[in-house]
Formats: sequence, C-alpha cells, structure tokens
Amino acid sequence: MHRLARITLSLSMTLLLAACGGGGGGGSGGSGTDTAASNLSAAAQLGEKLFNDPILSSTGAMSCATCHVKANHYAAADSRSVPAGADAGHEAGRQAPSLKYLKFNTAFYFAKDGTPTGGFTWDGRANTLGDQASGPLLNPNEMANTSADDVVAKLKRSANAAEFMKVFGSDIFSRPADAFARLQYALQQYQLEDTDFAPFSSKFDLWLAGKAQLTDAEMRGWALFNDPNKGNCTACHVGTAADGHPPLFTDFTYDTLGVPRNMDITANADASYYDLGLCGPVRTDLSARTDLCGAFRVPTLRNIAKTGPYFHNGAIKTLTDAVRFYVRRDTNPEEWYPTDASGTVQKFNDLPVAYRKNVNTLEVPYNRKPGDSPALTESEIADLVTFLNTLTDGYAP
Repeated sequence: MHRLARITLSLSMTLLLAACGGGGGGGSGGSGTDTAASNLSAAAQLGEKLFNDPILSSTGAMSCATCHVKANHYAAADSRSVPAGADAGHEAGRQAPSLKYLKFNTAFYFAKDGTPTGGFTWDGRANTLGDQASGPLLNPNEMANTSADDVVAKLKRSANAAEFMKVFGSDIFSRPADAFARLQYALQQYQLEDTDFAPFSSKFDLWLAGKAQLTDAEMRGWALFNDPNKGNCTACHVGTAADGHPPLFTDFTYDTLGVPRNMDITANADASYYDLGLCGPVRTDLSARTDLCGAFRVPTLRNIAKTGPYFHNGAIKTLTDAVRFYVRRDTNPEEWYPTDASGTVQKFNDLPVAYRKNVNTLEVPYNRKPGDSPALTESEIADLVTFLNTLTDGYAP
C-alpha cells in the first residue's frame, strides 16, 4: 500500500465495550494498582481488578497486566519480540503495544480518499475496545480460553465473582453471553475512566503548557520531527492538538513499511508464513485487498522510548535503531535485510515478492535509493531520539 493522502481526524471515544488487548499477569484477583476508587465507577473499579486477575487465562497464571504493565505505560515490560502465551510453547504473533491513548481511537473505516483508518489491534480488525477483548482472551496463543463460556466459568469461581454479581445482577452468570459482555464493559470503563490511560503528563505536555523548557537538543529534534524534508514524522504521527486534548502523535491510519522479518518469532520458522496485517491471515475480511498486504496500524509515539521493541513484529530493539531504520532502509538496505547466495540484498523480506511493491517508497524519508544520503545524519538521529524521550509520561521537573 503506497501511503495515501493524510487526513485530519476528528477523534472520538468509542463508548461501547473494552478489553485488555492481550496477555496478563501478576496478582490473584486484587487490583494491584493505586487508582483512587472514588474517581472510578463501580464497573471501572471491577474492571481494574479483572484486568489484573490471572484466573481469566487457561493456566490461571496470566492476566491482561502480564503483557500490559501499568508501570511500563501498559506495554510489555520485557525485551521479548512478542509475548509468551499462557500455555507452554505458545506465543502471541505480534508485539504487545501500550494501551495508553487508545480511547481516542475510532472504529475501522476507509476515509473518502481510501485511506484505511481506525480500528483496534495491529490490523484494526476490532472495531471497539470490547471487540479487542475477544482476541487475547480466546486466542490459543495468548490467554488460551476455549470459548466465551469458558471465560465466564472462570470468572464465576474467581475472587471477583461476588463483586461482579453486585455490579451486574445476582443472576448474571445464568446468562453467559451477557456475563461475557459485562466483563468487556467493566474492562472498558477501567480504560476510559482511569486517567492513567491518558495522563498527558510528559515533558512535552508541560512544555506546551509553559511549565517546562525543552533543551537545545530536544528543540532540534522537534524541528526535525516536523520538517517535511527531514524526519517528516508528522505525516503519520500528527503533532498538533485536536478535540481539546494535546497531540496524540498518531493519525490511526496504516502504512506498509517493509520491516525486516524477525526470526525470533516461532511462526516465522515456516518460510511460507507471512503476517500481512490488513489483508491477513489473522484479519480475514480484507483478504481480497492485496494492495493492503503488509499494512499495520500507526501507533502513538507517546511513551515510545519505554515501550520497545518496535514495529508489529518487534524486529527493531532500540529506539535509535527504529529511527535509523526509517532513514537508512533505502539508502543502506544491507544494514537491515539478509543477502542471498549471489550477494543480493533481500529487501522487504517479510513480505512475499508479489506484495513488496506495496511498501511506502514515495514519502520522505523513504524516497531514497542506495548511494543517496539518508534524510537524517547520525547527529540528527540522536536529536530526534532525544525529542522522542520528551513524550514519556510522568515527567517531574
């Protein structure tokens, strides 16, 4: 998919169902967090406890919080490319992103110019946070429950069962489908109501408010971030305020970047297997749209310095290398991709040859070829990374 014209989103909250988005871990039914109960509804308080309750997994050892750790901005807290599953020998197919700022996302849609936009998970197949819940809860490679009824049966015998009935009715477990929906709703309310999911508390936010100063290096990085001939980051990671809140640093669209194949992912041992994002194999409704093969959702850059590894497959381990990949992917492809027996670089090797034409090679900084100078020098890369560190929440002057 060549990158289509960018659009200015009117971002709105999805007030339907919500969920953990993957993994989990730690605790045995308690919240394990410090959210002031008086600030949350009864459903949200329950959702916080369920988010941290490992009984909702097949082994009773994984909760939503295992892969979405509050202390690490609700992203994974280890260096694995993709999270391990609840059952031994299984792993999630994709990197566990931060859950912060997702409440400003929308359902999946195609904009007037055809740009795919919105949707939850890396391939946008979930239209609400509630839809997203069924992925990790029921995925055999993640929390590994066999059905929604299986999840409800576990919830019924959990330490949170009495509170669940208090909030949603004493007969709720007699209606398993409703109970599963209420589980999703409780997790939704936790994510929507707890301000820790969207605190806007970074150094950048304080700078916008006139309460902090950016250093010279940070200011240089910010300029490079915005320069359409240098970083051009704002083409996808919009740095302007919208709808009464500070910038989200994503437009929730999709792009095909040609990230290197990550052989740390077990599924990739099969040379015929490819994760093609919007066109499958996990998402199935757009399989005919081969022009979308290889496209994944643009994540927020907020807290990006703390939430590596990077890209959908965790192929790039450090933030500096992620920025370096953007600007040297085309000028120095040998740094990122393997070579064949003849010495030819196998560029975009995580896509079948037929779909490599979908990779974005038109926009800055991708509009380069071997022998050209990268859009950013090493010192400029360092300045841009320095700026990206200002997007980490919890800054204390």
